[in-house]
Amino acid sequence: MADLSIAPSIDSLLSSHPEDSDSWVLGSNPTVRRIARHAERAAEVQCTVLISGETGTGKELWARLLHRLSPRAKKPFVPVNCAALTVTLAESQLFGHEKGAFTGALGRSLGVFRAAEGGVVFLDEVGDMPLELQPKLLRVLQQSEVTPVGAAHPLIVDAQVIAATNRNLEEEVAAGRFREDLYYRLNMVELDVPPLRNRVDDIPELIDFFSRRFAAKYDRTLWKPDRETLKAFCEYRWPGNVRQLAHVIEQSYVLDTTPCLPRVGILHRHAITLPFTDLAKLRRVAVRQAMQTTQGHKGRAAKLLGVHPNTMTRLLAHPKPDAHESDSKDV
Repeated sequence: MADLSIAPSIDSLLSSHPEDSDSWVLGSNPTVRRIARHAERAAEVQCTVLISGETGTGKELWARLLHRLSPRAKKPFVPVNCAALTVTLAESQLFGHEKGAFTGALGRSLGVFRAAEGGVVFLDEVGDMPLELQPKLLRVLQQSEVTPVGAAHPLIVDAQVIAATNRNLEEEVAAGRFREDLYYRLNMVELDVPPLRNRVDDIPELIDFFSRRFAAKYDRTLWKPDRETLKAFCEYRWPGNVRQLAHVIEQSYVLDTTPCLPRVGILHRHAITLPFTDLAKLRRVAVRQAMQTTQGHKGRAAKLLGVHPNTMTRLLAHPKPDAHESDSKDV
């Protein structure tokens, strides 16, 4: 069994410097704070945990934090990408095999669960696990045992399972793509990590954290955003969540430039798929989309469109086409 020595608290882990690769920033958002309390408890009792949330919200970071908080911290943390598993090889990858169990099996293989003995198995993208493998995973969770391919008897394993998904597993169960009994076994404790747009109050602290980390990593001057830039960063939707924010800031340190918001591709997508070719119509759509994207900020909308602010003012004041630009027939 895992070592039962006292594990650290989240507060103690937060005291490390940002340049430390294992450092962590939690933020003050009430939802995230509540998740942290649940994580501490789940780490203490070493139960199965399901971490859900959109891509880029830091699900693997939470899994690694659970490992560090746990009495299992000195034992292995073994991640598995379930989306990459194939039915023909996955059983051997997960549960191991005996020598000669199949063609090419020249020696024994422990498999993921035995390799993680005493530690943690992290099943990333568990919602993409092939349906044929799910009963075998359920047996591991229920009986704490695996049967290697080619073995006559099951073997006892000691590994905490932490799973993560960006799918709605209840919907997957209803659609018949995920076993209901496995879902409830995985969902002993669920940490539902909110997207960054739902924790805007944490963005200033996250910016400061990543700025300090990458300034130290690339030996650059620390960047601190002015009030207008910080407001723009807080208003941006961040479809890639915390991962995208970290990328934007790191990229600026790599290129030794000032961090700026990503170019929004929505205008280009609309321009390509619009059911008409009239330039006046395209202009009006572009202006409207730019204003929606920037939440009505004329200056940023002008920058997004690549026009002078005065031009943007004129476009907004005269949204209709001139007489020689009358709408042509839609195509």
